[in-house]
Amino acid sequence: MGLWSFVKSAGKKVFGGSDEPQKEALVKEVEELGLDASGLDIDVSGETVKVSGKAVSQEMKEKVILAVGNVEGVAAVDDQVEGGGEPVFHTVEKGDTLWAISSKTLGKGSRYNEIFEANRPMLTHPDKIYPGQVLRIPQD
Repeated sequence: MGLWSFVKSAGKKVFGGSDEPQKEALVKEVEELGLDASGLDIDVSGETVKVSGKAVSQEMKEKVILAVGNVEGVAAVDDQVEGGGEPVFHTVEKGDTLWAISSKTLGKGSRYNEIFEANRPMLTHPDKIYPGQVLRIPQD
């Protein structure tokens, strides 16, 4: 549980003409990604999204947090999900590659595919990351 910061000006555009996060659009985004958010509630208060309830797994909890956080207009996600461990996230910086992130966080660049797989379906290709995007770092 904690408050995770996101780059408000980065991310997928899902709110149409509005700059304010909208619950319905975030729920739809999670559904369109095929994530199992059963047992989770998503609420919006200004630029902060609160995710609460009980996730089906630690992986799903982390993916839902990232799915709603990596949306333009969202500055933070308040993780109030019951149980599970603390997620390990990495914010992409200018010039980062999955290889570089893997070297830094997992100790070997050649493990970049583990990060890619841990962030599917939000990532569709290992080269399609952008500054400000937050990624899951899988833990052993």
